[in-house]
Amino acid sequence: MHEMGIFWLRVATALYAVGLIHAIIVVLRRNSEVFNVALGAFCIGAVLHVVATVELTVSIGHLPLDNFYESSSFCALLIAISFLVVYWRYQFTSLSIFIFPLVFLMTEIGAMGVPVASWSSPGIRRAWLLVHVFMILLGIASLLLTALASIFYLIQEKHLKKKKPTRYFDRLPPLATLDNLITNAMGLGFVFITLGTIAGSAWAFIESGTRWIADPRIGIALFTWLCYLVMVFLRASAGWRGRKAALMSLGVLGFAAVTWAAHVGLRSLLMK
Repeated sequence: MHEMGIFWLRVATALYAVGLIHAIIVVLRRNSEVFNVALGAFCIGAVLHVVATVELTVSIGHLPLDNFYESSSFCALLIAISFLVVYWRYQFTSLSIFIFPLVFLMTEIGAMGVPVASWSSPGIRRAWLLVHVFMILLGIASLLLTALASIFYLIQEKHLKKKKPTRYFDRLPPLATLDNLITNAMGLGFVFITLGTIAGSAWAFIESGTRWIADPRIGIALFTWLCYLVMVFLRASAGWRGRKAALMSLGVLGFAAVTWAAHVGLRSLLMK
């Protein structure tokens, strides 16, 4: 019974991944033609998530809330059901940009409560870790570009408000150009950081079983990703642009810097 519950939970995670793809498309293209498909997959995933929770409850004799994995899965289910109720009542489509990735990642973490077989070969282990590091580096590079464009935006905005010709700032791009650069760089950064976070959490799960979640570096990385998710949601759905978006991107860059500093020990793992 317990094994079937984990099986259905992992199937639900795969279905929630369709919603993640929808969110990525929206962030990159500002619209998506696959929302109905993503919503359908999300609904089926929620049903299977309920099935998994029921089976786990029957298996252990109480609600599965004994550890972080089970709590993460249960909270993800509550969020998924709440979103479906809100969508049914208010047709709040833009909320999916935030909810779909969040539910996917929380359910993925919940599905990692039972260890799996270790690496089949050292080559696959190393290649997987390299992909994780490469994705994170691309994400940080995109976030750095976002932050630089944000700084220039703030400088240009202040310069224009003064309405005085300045020798150095006149060469800065227009605010609209900088705002467009912020949007594109932020979208790419979100994609790379998200894929890197998924790859990293899966690698850590296979590498160390259920112990990986207790690593403080993992908590820092997940918090940074959550801040990034909030940032892209506010920009894509709430229309946060200009000064608000610029300041928030600088804040997320700070969290990313702390995350990277906490993970510099990855070099020793790559050398194994």
